[in-house]
Amino acid sequence: MQVVAYLVYLLASVLFIFGIKKLGSPKTARQGNQLSALGMLLAVVVTLLDQHIVSYEYIILGIIIGSLIGGILAVKVPMTGMPQMVGLLNGFGGGASALVAFAEYFKEADMGLTFEMSTLITIVLSILIGSVTFTGSLIAFGKLQGIVTGKVVKYPLQNPINIILILAVVAATVIVVMEPSNINVLYGIGAVSLLLGVLLVLPIGGADMPVAVSLLNSYSGLAASMTGFVLSNNMLIIAGALVGASGIILTMIMCKGMNRSLMNVVLGGWEDAGSDSGAALDGPQKTAKSIDAEELAMLLDSVQSVVIVPGYGMAVAQAQHAVRDLTNILEKKNINVRFAIHPVAGRMPGHMNVLLAEAQVSYDKLFALEDINDDFPNVDLAIVVGANDVVNPAARHDEKSPIYGMPILNVDYAKTVIVNKRSLNVGYAGIQNELFFYDNTLMFFGSAKEAINSLNNELKAL
Repeated sequence: MQVVAYLVYLLASVLFIFGIKKLGSPKTARQGNQLSALGMLLAVVVTLLDQHIVSYEYIILGIIIGSLIGGILAVKVPMTGMPQMVGLLNGFGGGASALVAFAEYFKEADMGLTFEMSTLITIVLSILIGSVTFTGSLIAFGKLQGIVTGKVVKYPLQNPINIILILAVVAATVIVVMEPSNINVLYGIGAVSLLLGVLLVLPIGGADMPVAVSLLNSYSGLAASMTGFVLSNNMLIIAGALVGASGIILTMIMCKGMNRSLMNVVLGGWEDAGSDSGAALDGPQKTAKSIDAEELAMLLDSVQSVVIVPGYGMAVAQAQHAVRDLTNILEKKNINVRFAIHPVAGRMPGHMNVLLAEAQVSYDKLFALEDINDDFPNVDLAIVVGANDVVNPAARHDEKSPIYGMPILNVDYAKTVIVNKRSLNVGYAGIQNELFFYDNTLMFFGSAKEAINSLNNELKAL
């Protein structure tokens, strides 16, 4: 049976790898999820058969309750709530790893077994990483849900306090290795780790959540991998390592997309993040030109190519269906419509892709920054829906700007730019967007859903 288990684990690992590979494209993402889910199902079943479990009552009860909760969430949670759900799932994974590590410690202690140093260290690491992931993910969920402020939260001696807490965990680990029976120290490690999760994520601004979510996802994988070492389970080690590695790679891609270091994000980013006020444009103030739905409809009726740039404003207004309708109307007029997706638009990796997929926008219309940026000079009209910093030209030339060097979508190179926003308020970086005042830019004010629906009605009337 053990040989069969190892062979099934190998098959499951291959399914995980192919599943992750297929997640690289929206067209194959569902298939990737299905392959990974099948791999996990095989691993769970063979583990239950191989471990000679005496009683299945609690396991069956857990499966039923967990499946019901998961099924309800899958049906009830809207696509706009996916960032929050992903954050919660990361937290549950970390919390489960910490609980399993505690359970294994109690099991070996009750049996009077002699703890090996490697086992104790992996137990501590599982508790540490799992607990940090659990509370950190809860804070991330709170920020995304609006329960916790999305602003950067800093406090006196923030970094020294975090360092002291980490050193305390290291010292406590040494004590546990020297005195394995000292359960109070292990409880202390768990408590400090839970506090660290709060303190490490609280300073991260709301718009940096794509980085925070992918980093916490990596943590949950590392916690699972450590738990695999605790249980001597190769499948858990492999699965955790895959999640941990892919999570950290995605995190670095997110940071590159903002031209910022991981430490800059983790330590709190910009002081003005999430605020409604910030630096204005240097020099003489310019006046933004506006356009209404009727005028914009007539303008759209005369173009041949349109690129739509979605941002967090589209997600907040839940305007993805209105944008889909706009796409359909324009295509019926033989206008070429494409979407330009910035890697850090929204509040989680792939946020815009998820929303547009939910609205049934064809995958072949979605283009990454590097695939469409050079074509903007050939675009008749670019429509920015709720995006701000990711289209700010200051990133290219203003060395004093906090977003200087960040890759942006070159919408200002289009012949005409339409920016849909509720106001001229600054974005996450706390600076005014100079695009609003360019000669080829027209502001289309209003909440994204209402404004786009109004535009659709005008287009239908033409």
